[in-house]
Amino acid sequence: MESLTSRMQAVQSPIIPVVGELIKNSPGTISLGQGVVSYNPPPEAIELLPKFLAEPANNLYKSVEGIPPLLTALAEKLQTFNGIEINGENCIVVTAGSNMAFMNAILAITNPGDEIILNTPYYFNHEMAIAMAGCRAVLVATDENYQLRPDAIAQAITPKTRAVVTISPNNPTGVVYSEAALHQVNQICSTRGIYHISDEAYEYFTYNGVKHVSPGAFESSSEYTISLFSLSKAYGFASWRIGYMVIPKHLFVSVKQVQDTILICPPVISQYAALGALQAKAEYLESNIEAIAQVRQLVLDSLNRLQGLCSITPANGAFYFFLKVNTQMDALELVKRLIQEHKIAVIPGTTFGMDDGCYLRVAYGALQKDTAKDGIERLVQGLETIVL
Repeated sequence: MESLTSRMQAVQSPIIPVVGELIKNSPGTISLGQGVVSYNPPPEAIELLPKFLAEPANNLYKSVEGIPPLLTALAEKLQTFNGIEINGENCIVVTAGSNMAFMNAILAITNPGDEIILNTPYYFNHEMAIAMAGCRAVLVATDENYQLRPDAIAQAITPKTRAVVTISPNNPTGVVYSEAALHQVNQICSTRGIYHISDEAYEYFTYNGVKHVSPGAFESSSEYTISLFSLSKAYGFASWRIGYMVIPKHLFVSVKQVQDTILICPPVISQYAALGALQAKAEYLESNIEAIAQVRQLVLDSLNRLQGLCSITPANGAFYFFLKVNTQMDALELVKRLIQEHKIAVIPGTTFGMDDGCYLRVAYGALQKDTAKDGIERLVQGLETIVL
């Protein structure tokens, strides 16, 4: 029988399972691939679960947008950490991770054939979601340090443009966008009557005194700014699947329609865990991020030995470095050889829209210092062996 076609034929295959299969077939491989942290959720998250279990009605569906105590706690966090006030012009919707928040936003603001501007390198799930919605990703290159180019973004806007997406701290590059550049993009979106989708999943992961900036806190940005957040990274919540979005009030009905259709409501047990996590002491985040900062420095010191072989852009956020390797080799082929010959896994840059050279994303959030040292040594030696 001839296979039936669908919209999914236009969507790239997720790279993480592909690399995961290569790792499985090469036992002993250390992964610098998936973007997760090594630590567990705070004990406060688990301590709140008996409260969930004690309420008989918790097996029933709850509000599409999230349980009221969690919405209240998130509003307080947004005010104190992000400078975003929840008022009559905006609102919070709890989601099953921030990837779902992004999908909600795209379906709520677009029609098939519309355009969304992504800055390259982009986060692959964003590009995939846009394709799934029947829309087109318009790619705008960042500069040589992977910083935003607001003038180029403005030039890429057409009558079909519905939003500009920024990610800061950035996945896959680890760079943190300047407040001035984010403000400029926000102003462009306001002037042109389109949305600014700000993905802030790595908001807590900044180093060397660099501060996170939320465009949703800019004056008069409530009407056109969509802010996406996640507990997956900072709170070790990857499998609990809790994220949230701050949206203009006029999108509330549309976003609820999307979420009710796909999910009905975020898992209530996970929402209780999230409520507990937000009550964790400040030391929880501080100590875990400090440990990642130490791993980051160790990784950076080793990568600096590759000067001449690779271009390493300074990155003060998230837990990634994005390398440009000076070789004509295909990035996926290099990844395969690093796994098979040197037992070290990274992600090819092609999956982030970078096909004008050989790029690799190095993720260090999941590693302890001893594993990180071993892993980065394997990467350095592998690149020196294969590329030189």
